[in-house]
Amino acid sequence: MSNSETEAALSIGDLADRTGVSAATLRVWESRHGFPVPHRRESGHRRYDEQHVLVIRDVVRRRDDGVRLDVAIEQAVAARRPTLDAPGAPSVYARLRHTHPGLTPQRLTKRTLLALSWAIEDEFASRVQPAHLFGAFQRTQHYQAAEPRWDDLARTMGSTYVFADFEPTGATHHEPRTPVPVALPSHHPMAREWAVVCDGPELPVALTAWEIPGQAGVRDGDRLFESVWTVERDAVREASRVCALVARDFGAAGADEVTDELAAPLPTEPVDLAQVTSLFNRVVAYTDRNVRAS
Repeated sequence: MSNSETEAALSIGDLADRTGVSAATLRVWESRHGFPVPHRRESGHRRYDEQHVLVIRDVVRRRDDGVRLDVAIEQAVAARRPTLDAPGAPSVYARLRHTHPGLTPQRLTKRTLLALSWAIEDEFASRVQPAHLFGAFQRTQHYQAAEPRWDDLARTMGSTYVFADFEPTGATHHEPRTPVPVALPSHHPMAREWAVVCDGPELPVALTAWEIPGQAGVRDGDRLFESVWTVERDAVREASRVCALVARDFGAAGADEVTDELAAPLPTEPVDLAQVTSLFNRVVAYTDRNVRAS
């Protein structure tokens, strides 16, 4: 039995209570549209899990916005597919390794990752573009050290989301052009990850890494991470979709709209090589400076 089957404990009545869609309506949807697809126990009883709850709520939201039901179902299912296709729970690093195996992972120290992150952040701070920016910091104190930089970055971005072990606030509103915090539980895969993802029309870029276990006692700047980074449009879009979906699942303000926008087709124009060169030059300069300072 798969993990999803063992975690499917909701009856159709439970699902109706959680989503506001009656059990009778859910059965009609299944009959007419093949959705939602239940897990079936040996007794034949339908059972559902948290993924069903999230997707049905998304269908309801889209339908209430005027989208035809069959289209709303198709869009909601497609919007979640980037994480549903990958093994395990949502993870930027796992998603990129799953869909883009050609991205060669490198073992980098935290010091080097900081240099890469600063180079990416400063390149985007120097340009104004309607990009979606995501950052995964693992711990609240790590974000607090970078907060002034990210406040500045958010002023020029279309949206900015930051992930860490923040204390949940239940806030459903945020000030425009400010970072939206997403509180992750300690067991969530992204709580172990480092990420800077900027999905912009001119220069898309994604840096993601996971901390290698068993580093107790290692000096902070020498902690090792297995890392990948890319400026490929489709890879960056994969990474940004995972971030947006996680933000939406935790109720972050505006994440529904960002998720919908990132479901749109990718731009067809090539990435600006001059901007890639500028970014690469920043990476070299920051890395060299950090190496000389260590």
